[in-house]
Amino acid sequence: MTVSIDESTSLRQAREIADEVFFPAALAVDAADRVPISHLDLLAEQGFYGLAAPPDFNRLDLPSFPAVCRVIETLASGCLTTTFLWAQHHNAVMAAANTGNAELRAAWLEPLATGQRRAGLAIGAAVRPGPAALSATPVDGGFLFSGAAPWVSGWGLVDTIYVAARLSDDTLVFALVDAATSDTLTTEPLRMSAVNASSTVTVTFDNHFVPADRVANQMPLEAWRQRDPATLRFNGSLALGVADRAIELADEPRLRSQLDAVRDRLDSADPETMPAARAAASELALRASANLAVAAGSRAVLRDQHAQRLVREATFLLVFGSRPGIRDALHTTLTTSPGVA
Repeated sequence: MTVSIDESTSLRQAREIADEVFFPAALAVDAADRVPISHLDLLAEQGFYGLAAPPDFNRLDLPSFPAVCRVIETLASGCLTTTFLWAQHHNAVMAAANTGNAELRAAWLEPLATGQRRAGLAIGAAVRPGPAALSATPVDGGFLFSGAAPWVSGWGLVDTIYVAARLSDDTLVFALVDAATSDTLTTEPLRMSAVNASSTVTVTFDNHFVPADRVANQMPLEAWRQRDPATLRFNGSLALGVADRAIELADEPRLRSQLDAVRDRLDSADPETMPAARAAASELALRASANLAVAAGSRAVLRDQHAQRLVREATFLLVFGSRPGIRDALHTTLTTSPGVA
């Protein structure tokens, strides 16, 4: 028998966590220096750290990729900051599951899938256009990583970073690196207008040695870029979650139907249409949160109101995980005024 998304036990658990734990604490988390460890422990206890793990290491009953995305959306509707931090962990899980390094898979997959080990993400510095901000140099027994990786979330809450660095021939080296400062690895905290409790930092590598047994994969940069558009759906769920909560709080059925349409558009998008679908999700989150602020009136600007939090979070999601195609689509949408010549 096929299990529908709405009937999934795991989705019901995600809704309970979002509504009964995350949302009641969302304003406190927004004002805090870091996400409560109890939030992350709860996700681990309920099996959600195994969301992207293969069946042998995954106890969730999610029948399809859209169901996986719906869990992310649901959790984000409760607390974007917690969900944003937790969602980045799954890149390390997928790396450990799919690596050709059998020793790494044996040592890392189960601890990552259960949340015994928790991972952050540092890929953007190596794959950005132009020269790599984070480079790799082969040495005996491994690689030396040098450069800076901005926007690494979860410092002090994760024990591992899934890092990409680029070789001189534009090959990417993906590795699991200990999230611990040293003479060759330092951090600088970043203060953000939203999701600040994600403990996001810039990590600087100064000839930091990465042993070969920590390398999960190597891939040409161009091959990664060809695959990248297909991976964008995952992050779109964060915007849908913010939109969902704003729509619920404003009790606005017209936006509810738009949310369903944007979700369907994301689920059916291919690599060519995904950037525009992602842009539509971010734009809807912005409109829905702005509508909530208008509905709430002058109290919306007070720090104990969800409207101002959701507006800041929607603004953050306009630029998080962005790509040129997403930015172009957003520029077009945000600079076109209906009914004005």
